[in-house]
Amino acid sequence: MTARAPAGIVRVMEATVAVPPPRPSASRRRWMVTIVGSLATAAVLAFVLARHRHAFSAAFSQAAVSVLAGATLLQIVALLARTEAWHLTIEAAGGRVARRILFRASSMQVLGSLLDGHLGVAARIAALRRSSPTVSPQVATLIAAEFPILAVEATLAALTSFTLIGPLGLPWWVPLIGVAVIAAASAGLRHLALRTGRNLWRGLAVLRHGRAGRRVVALVLVAIVSQVLRNWMLLNAVGVHASLLDAIAVLIAVVTLGQLPVGPSVGAAAAVLILGRHGVAAAAAAGVLMTVTGTLGGLAFLTWASADRVLHRHGDPDAAAPRRAIFRGRARPRPRPANRGAGPPDGAKAGG
Repeated sequence: MTARAPAGIVRVMEATVAVPPPRPSASRRRWMVTIVGSLATAAVLAFVLARHRHAFSAAFSQAAVSVLAGATLLQIVALLARTEAWHLTIEAAGGRVARRILFRASSMQVLGSLLDGHLGVAARIAALRRSSPTVSPQVATLIAAEFPILAVEATLAALTSFTLIGPLGLPWWVPLIGVAVIAAASAGLRHLALRTGRNLWRGLAVLRHGRAGRRVVALVLVAIVSQVLRNWMLLNAVGVHASLLDAIAVLIAVVTLGQLPVGPSVGAAAAVLILGRHGVAAAAAAGVLMTVTGTLGGLAFLTWASADRVLHRHGDPDAAAPRRAIFRGRARPRPRPANRGAGPPDGAKAGG
């Protein structure tokens, strides 16, 4: 037989352990790839714009402050809608995290997403596990909870991928292949959601709940429509006469290029790729403004989360209890069960 640790200490250890730290070599390699990719993308854009710097400056200065404020507000709406969709997927997976705490954890994605979208997701999951270790699902479940949202986004991108035919010169049948692939992947996810017993499948539980699943779809639609409108506003603000279909194509390009280590230049790269034929300088200016307003919206979300964390730092018992137990060196003691085999108290003996 092997010795077992006291149950209280085991619970505290399980509650406080968040995401296992990656190996230093892998983490360092990922950071190096992200930094090198970001610098290379920025260098290519700078080279392309070198001959159009005056046109770029003129287009950049055309955007009115009211347009920038509206674009920033639309970015905040998109962030809030997607975070609420995340809350629904976690709730369906068995999480009991308060909405305020979950929104604060989601704001941490802003910092990581400035360089790499994958880092943003990791930062959000790690923040949630640290802030609510006892009521949030395990890491595998939290990772899987991202897939229903990604599936909705991928389906909408596939259905509107025909907007890429003209800008990229794609054959007409390529979007049909994309729709078929995404449909098969979505069917596979739904099949996996019917399985139980593993933490990974629990993250897909929202796919089994019709009402919650429809709410997730509606919230993701709100987020995507907000981003499309933001792109459309900024493109037209700098002099690119873009339609809503052009704005959709730019959004698809942003999301696709965002999977690569291109860093903050992803907006400008996507806009030039899709609408460079209308003028490289104006398209790049619109892309830079997409990044600027997106960052401002994210920083506003992060500022609220930081202020809320300070104002309610004593009102999060789930986050505070494990830390108190660790600092004291022991877990909160369990109430001892009554000893049925013991005799009456001393007072009862004396009284007898």
